[in-house]
Amino acid sequence: MTSDQIRQVILDILGRIAPDEDLTDLDDARPFREQMELDSMDFLDIVMELRKMYRIQIPEEDYPNLNTMGGTVEYLLPRLKDVPVGA
Repeated sequence: MTSDQIRQVILDILGRIAPDEDLTDLDDARPFREQMELDSMDFLDIVMELRKMYRIQIPEEDYPNLNTMGGTVEYLLPRLKDVPVGA
């Protein structure tokens, strides 16, 4: 997967978790929690969706890497690089 494809996957997950949020102007450098009404359970839902969709394990100590869209994409890129699109 490419960075853009991973970004779209995260946007899709966020859209399901927070369907009332406007994700069109999401700033990749700002923490999700500053831009959206996400609580800790919503964040865990993101992690669980990634685990379910791609069988990727994200250790709790790595959670800070997922605070922003940019950080999430950067963290996931090497882990999902060999995953076919639409998998």
